[in-house]
Amino acid sequence: MAPTRLSSRSKSSTLSPAGGVRTGSTVADLKQSFLDNLLCGLGRMPGVATPHDAYTALALTVRDRVFRQGVHTLEAYVQEDARIVAYLSAEFLPGPHLANNLLNLGLTEATRQALSELGLNLDDLIEQEEEPGLGNGGLGRLASCYLDSLASVEVPAIGYGIRYEFGIFDQTLKDGWQVEITDKWLRFGNPWEIARPEIAYDIPFGGRTEGWTDAAGVYRVRWIPDSVVKGVAYDTPILGYGVTTCNPLRLWKAEAVESFDFSAFNVGDYYRAVEGKMESETITKVLYPNDEVIQGKTLRLQQQFFFVSCSLQDMIRVHRMLGRPLDRFHEKWAVQLNDTHPAIAVAELMRLLLDEHGMDWDTAWNVTRQTLAYTNHTLLPEALEKWPVGLLGWLLPRHLELIYEINARFLDEVRLKFPGDDARVARLSIIDESGERYVRMANLATVGSHTVNGVAELHSALLKQTVLRDFAELWPVKFRNVTNGVTPRRFVAVSNPPLAQLITRRIGEGWLRDLTQLRKLEPFADDPEFQRQWREVKLTAKRGLAQLIRERTGVTVDPESMFDVQVKRLHEYKRQHLNVLHILTLYLRLKRDPQTDLPPRTFVFGAKAAPGYFMAKLIIKLINTVASVVNHDPAVRDRLKVVFFPDYNVKNAQHVYPAANLSEQISTAGKEASGTGNMKFALNGALTIGTLDGANVEIREEVGAENFFLFGLNAPQVQELKSQGYRPHDLYEQNTSLREVLEFIGSGALADGDASLFRPLVDNLLWHDPFLVLADYQAYLECQEQVSQLWRDPHAWTRKSILNAARMGKFSSDRSIRDYCERVWRVKPVSILGGSHQPTADAPERDPSSF
Repeated sequence: MAPTRLSSRSKSSTLSPAGGVRTGSTVADLKQSFLDNLLCGLGRMPGVATPHDAYTALALTVRDRVFRQGVHTLEAYVQEDARIVAYLSAEFLPGPHLANNLLNLGLTEATRQALSELGLNLDDLIEQEEEPGLGNGGLGRLASCYLDSLASVEVPAIGYGIRYEFGIFDQTLKDGWQVEITDKWLRFGNPWEIARPEIAYDIPFGGRTEGWTDAAGVYRVRWIPDSVVKGVAYDTPILGYGVTTCNPLRLWKAEAVESFDFSAFNVGDYYRAVEGKMESETITKVLYPNDEVIQGKTLRLQQQFFFVSCSLQDMIRVHRMLGRPLDRFHEKWAVQLNDTHPAIAVAELMRLLLDEHGMDWDTAWNVTRQTLAYTNHTLLPEALEKWPVGLLGWLLPRHLELIYEINARFLDEVRLKFPGDDARVARLSIIDESGERYVRMANLATVGSHTVNGVAELHSALLKQTVLRDFAELWPVKFRNVTNGVTPRRFVAVSNPPLAQLITRRIGEGWLRDLTQLRKLEPFADDPEFQRQWREVKLTAKRGLAQLIRERTGVTVDPESMFDVQVKRLHEYKRQHLNVLHILTLYLRLKRDPQTDLPPRTFVFGAKAAPGYFMAKLIIKLINTVASVVNHDPAVRDRLKVVFFPDYNVKNAQHVYPAANLSEQISTAGKEASGTGNMKFALNGALTIGTLDGANVEIREEVGAENFFLFGLNAPQVQELKSQGYRPHDLYEQNTSLREVLEFIGSGALADGDASLFRPLVDNLLWHDPFLVLADYQAYLECQEQVSQLWRDPHAWTRKSILNAARMGKFSSDRSIRDYCERVWRVKPVSILGGSHQPTADAPERDPSSF
């Protein structure tokens, strides 16, 4: 890369003396700290620094200020003997850190000025940052929103996950097909993390167990593993907004206990000399290995157990170092299982308490159940994790024994309450014995947790009616709802500064900490001047996205057209192909009658498909094929454009959400747990077209039915239609427009005459249609006509856009975290005032280095 040219004034600067300059907040302090980090941290002279050098020096400058607050925060938690939330998630999608940390520190403009005086542009350096691809989609992004809010509402917390060397794949397109490229997010290092090699734990795998009797005559079990891997901690600070709270995200990297075998090396067996290192490090090599083969299943289970065991051992270490008895572990730790990936924590905490710390069963089970809580994120039965008994017993033999014992005791309880109901016992059992035997991880998590929550009101209700119905009947008070939320800091203030500034000028800046204050915008919804400013902010965002689309795809789009956007993970239930059917309906209508009155639209898609998910990848190919045909057909005269924006991630999302006019939330009712993209779009003033699915239901209630484009079957109607024997081919026969579109796709007209290319998709819709695309097609078209009609009236559209944003206060992740604190965790905030903490008079002196 070419050097970054700093102004001549910077070259004469000297290193700062020790003291306050290193973490100061003035422009002069920031300039000096930046130069110190460039010269001493990176060994670079300003005149030869690359753009990435400058970004890294700035990141270290900001990190100094963040970590200072992190040290004070941990000190406060220790001195206050606070109860701490431990958020266990196999995924975190934090997005780029630099802009978010500057916002939270309140240093964005001071930093901009400091860099400008050095001849640098802050926005250019922000674009240099590599995004940590530590998640697949909404699950990981939600976890990161929650870490942001935990710090912002001053809740003592620590996030635990995996430091994947290679994250979610980078997506490129070749002939319209998705191609997965290795995500080398660590190739230039990660300036935001600090390695903690002194915090490491041995993680056993395989082997056998044997019984023994201790000195007190109590029967015990020891696990004799075949192999042991070491888990090493890496900490990233997560800073709250407008507070001095800074909680750690602790990610675990797998290493060999002995990384080099000298004896093998000395006899010339060079492969065996490093074999242990390679095998151990494979565990944290890549996010979500392909689990269609047994090797992938094994690795995925290894990953889950690895990070869960590291995390629980870490909590126990801290707990004991602070002088706390283990039988009170649950009083000081609230452990949240983010979906079933960490569900093995039930058996692992029992193992640690029983086998490693000599606790009796009843006490250990009481501690375990009062410590753990479980969030369910899916209503799809096939998405509820199950592990073959043989695999789990081979990899984790002690855990299978414990699961059998937990299950036996649990089923005894079931039989007492429901005598003679063998079918119910079979459904509730942690072990699925209907065919090949499996361990049901959702059942294990539910049995071993004190609370189970869904993530939207509809989802929580359906959870109790469908996949966990028997558990809800057994333990009705165990089930709660906590509707998901998103952070307005990243998804408005960082992503859309002009909108944030416009809102702040009208109602003050308090809305970033209390999103319900957006209601103050409602009186301006009909104000002509405010409407003009609102439209100008949106148009500016659309121009920015249009430029990015042109750079990334070569497609030129009109910023004045309606931006109709669907960006999310590619899955059939999310129904990107329903959107495509609508596009082709409009296209064929224009081909028949070029004079059709159709407001110009730009359809924007962004999605990644799981590498082994054929149908999802075929839908991506269909979208790109349709885009190629539509965009190059002069008959549509630029009234339709279709764009597939590649490599959709948090960084790219920050350009997309501000630019959308219409948000497509069109999943089959009853399939989406919540969705959070719907919230991010609405916060940025997009109108929603959607079904009564997930959080759409609550969004519609909040913004008003008249400000939401509703279509399609609801969840009970979906179930009723399926129970009656759904026949999608009948709809094809009855609906002329639908038949025309499907025949067009199946004819090969989109694929140079290759009628076989999209035949699997067409046949699936005609004869199976598991997600009722054809059932909702006509209602979707009619609703889209309402969208077009409203778009013709800029005043009416802008009014609804303002009201959508103004009424999104409920959907802040800050509110979600407060709900968790009240309904699930029983945790209270701890304020860290002025960057330091004064313990209460009677608080014992404790060592903050425990963390």
